[in-house]
Amino acid sequence: MAYQATIIPVMIASPGDVSAEREIVREVLHDWNDVNAATSKVVLTAVGWETHSSPELGARSQEIINSRLLKDCDLLIGVFWTRLGTPTGSAPSGTVEEIREHVGRGKPAMLYFSSKPVAPQSIDTAQFSAVQAFKEECKSLGLIEEYDDEQEFRRKLAKQLQVTLLRNEHLQQVVGESESVTIASAPDEPSRIALSSDAQRLLKAAASDKSGTILNVRHLGGHDIQAGGETFGGTYGRESARWENALNELVELGLVIDRGYKGEVFELTHQGWLVADEL
Repeated sequence: MAYQATIIPVMIASPGDVSAEREIVREVLHDWNDVNAATSKVVLTAVGWETHSSPELGARSQEIINSRLLKDCDLLIGVFWTRLGTPTGSAPSGTVEEIREHVGRGKPAMLYFSSKPVAPQSIDTAQFSAVQAFKEECKSLGLIEEYDDEQEFRRKLAKQLQVTLLRNEHLQQVVGESESVTIASAPDEPSRIALSSDAQRLLKAAASDKSGTILNVRHLGGHDIQAGGETFGGTYGRESARWENALNELVELGLVIDRGYKGEVFELTHQGWLVADEL
């Protein structure tokens, strides 16, 4: 069935040595849409200079990218490894210029720095030093994230993207007050929280059992999430990531709490029971 949705353009900003991560960003956005778009009425679209720009003269190339692409994006995801990029005349690199301009407009930027192993002979020491300097600059301005490999990058981005969309004031304003997360003032009143359809299913399943327990089970054959006699997930891959994302959503919203030592046992909180009663 057709439906109207708010489009949120997401700028992918990165130098040329993280092409795999750029593709992962697109895949994570696509996966988020698969799970959440119909329920949230929000669609995330990936924007990048390599896919959305065209030849044009009359100004600096980065200035054209900024005015044609960046200005319309509400979220930026930046990724760095060993290279910062080519100076633009206004910033140490085009990626840095995009980030600074985007943040200067009061819009959120999610920045990731890779710690993947690299052959020493392939490193441009000046570029690597520039990355480290920019990383320290970013630390002084807010929170950044680091990752050890592409799998960890995917996991972290999938989880943190959901948190950013739910909690960032600029993005909530873009979506509209009707889609924002609101919590009732009285502690015993039901809370109205915008949940994805998967998170709703998982919460309802957990609440169907008097213990309100969710088990996060990893085994040789895959990764299962179990609640209320149901099993979600299965073999490793997209389906597993889908339900792990739903569990993370419930945790971030305070609807379930980790009771185990390794993230394997979760229980509904008081707020979780209240929200489940509304579903």
